[in-house]
Amino acid sequence: MWELVKAGGWPMLPLLLLGVVALAIILERFWTLRRNEVLPPGLGQEVRNWAVRGKLDPGHVESLRRSSPLGALLAAALDVRGRPREVVRERIEDTGRHLVHRMERFLNALGTVASAGPLLGLLGTVVGMIQMFLGILDHGVGDVNQLAGGIGKALVCTATGMIVAVPALIFHRYFKGRIAGYVIEMEQEATALLDALESGRAGQPAAPARADSAARAATVAKSRA
Repeated sequence: MWELVKAGGWPMLPLLLLGVVALAIILERFWTLRRNEVLPPGLGQEVRNWAVRGKLDPGHVESLRRSSPLGALLAAALDVRGRPREVVRERIEDTGRHLVHRMERFLNALGTVASAGPLLGLLGTVVGMIQMFLGILDHGVGDVNQLAGGIGKALVCTATGMIVAVPALIFHRYFKGRIAGYVIEMEQEATALLDALESGRAGQPAAPARADSAARAATVAKSRA
């Protein structure tokens, strides 16, 4: 293994570094984007029950905001409860964009590794081929087997670049798809919460002040009759 690394020359060093970076990002995103961490099971229904029962004190909302990305989205909707539906939806969309940016952390770097790996591998191969042909120019063709071995060693960089880039590209697309699926489910939960808040407001009794004013108006009307 070490002989192959030495055969590839100095371009193998950035390729190996890219491989380590890609592996670290993949492991970190797997841990961070676990479903239970992003969409805790039963959280949406629990928050809707809070909304129906009116248990929406600031402590509950702040605890919800810190719990998970879904909790942060639902807390953003609860911050502007009582306002028109369009205002609540705009707040949900703004918060959702920030959450998507947070969930896509390091994915641009992973995509860069997927793009740069083959190019660095090709660069290493070209450098190796140039060195080999310069040696031929100075010392002649010599042994054909040695020439073939030199070409094989020069291609080590290309193979290494592919080995680094292919998994990086696969996991980059995989994490993008997983985040897109999470976003759709989070939007569904936020819409369900918005409907629960609206139905709760529709089911509330009239305010006492309004009831008293209506009673006084009826009394005045009877006295005038």
